[in-house]
Amino acid sequence: MNLKSVWKKKRKVMRHYNIVASIYDRQYKEEQDAKIRAALESLHLEKNDLILDAGCGTGILLDHLRNSAHTIVGVDIAVKALRRASKRSGCSPKVNLVQADADYMPFPDGTFDKTFAVTLIQNMPNPEATLREIKRVSKPNAAIIVTGLKKTYSLEAFLKTLYRAGLEAKAVKSEEHLKGYVAICLKKKAARTLRSAETHSDDSRFKMRNCG
Repeated sequence: MNLKSVWKKKRKVMRHYNIVASIYDRQYKEEQDAKIRAALESLHLEKNDLILDAGCGTGILLDHLRNSAHTIVGVDIAVKALRRASKRSGCSPKVNLVQADADYMPFPDGTFDKTFAVTLIQNMPNPEATLREIKRVSKPNAAIIVTGLKKTYSLEAFLKTLYRAGLEAKAVKSEEHLKGYVAICLKKKAARTLRSAETHSDDSRFKMRNCG
């Protein structure tokens, strides 16, 4: 995809989420809540965690994390969605919202303890590039939570996207009630085969033990 096409798609996504921001929760909150709960079942949060919500939209993740994290940073390209997230945050000093492109986030390398990308990558022109940027701003041992819509990805395609971006899926939830796959990932530290990553991902009950 050439640069002109990339920015055309990004502008289209920004316009779309600015238009639907006022009704997004009514349409999708239940679906988003289910994916977030599935992720949190396999994730150990620390009180001093610095958490990134990449593509935070209207801030639904805040409902789940406001009492269990030191600081939450939400990033989104759509300003009207961010305004909704701001209202949801209640001006909490723990929540910081930034209008930015998830492909070019204004944070140093290795900043975040936990990073969420819920319903983000299918909206991006190059999902692997987006995931590499998410990996860049995450600490070496950070847990990185990524979802992918089932109507967009097969499980194999989703795992390949993660793998090619340098992420190792340690747990994948794909239960019938979920409209997307939910992956708990770590940065790959050594070359591994995709088959090995898939083997680790087969058991949806797998629990994260060494993130944070």
